[in-house]
Amino acid sequence: MYYDLFKDREEAGLLLADKLREYENTDSIILAIPRGGVPVGFAISQELNLPLDIFLSKKIPHPYNKELAIGAVTLDSEIVDFYPNISKNYINSEITRIREVLKKKYYLFVGNRKPLSLKGKNIILVDDGIATGNTLLVTIASLRKLKPAKIIVAVPVLPYDVLKQFQQAADEFIYIEASNYFRGVGAFYEHFEQVADEVVIDMLHAETPITG
Repeated sequence: MYYDLFKDREEAGLLLADKLREYENTDSIILAIPRGGVPVGFAISQELNLPLDIFLSKKIPHPYNKELAIGAVTLDSEIVDFYPNISKNYINSEITRIREVLKKKYYLFVGNRKPLSLKGKNIILVDDGIATGNTLLVTIASLRKLKPAKIIVAVPVLPYDVLKQFQQAADEFIYIEASNYFRGVGAFYEHFEQVADEVVIDMLHAETPITG
């Protein structure tokens, strides 16, 4: 079925939840990408009675071209591409710096609560859409290091030309619209306001199931 516009991120989450019914009340965890993925993930977690957490990652910038990512850092791991002209000292200092930024961001969102254990769990990785998908691909690779049982990626919309890439990267890829006429994620929503930190915090502290 073709969905031209989602009303908002909550509606998109509910539509995805319908495609994820087999995971309802199972040993699965919703991992949302802040901030836009959190309202989508929250709707799924409420509908399927699954715990909700966030997954933070940040690119390591090339020292001479800050727009170019040479890797990415998460709270638990890192992935770095090999560049012979970039020193290990630079990479190690960037990993340390970025991880401190991520720790502060995680604390802002969830406080002292430790991240949920992902080992052996079905992980449903959620965002409000995919544009290029580069960061999400790195996130999938990082999650593999944590040895989940299965990685399911669930997004409302993405460009058709990256669909195959994600079908190969994830154990299961759930989506609603893969568009040949992709105009940016926000173009597929009637309401696509920036998600405030306070909204993310409220959703992550709501009465959702917590395991791990």
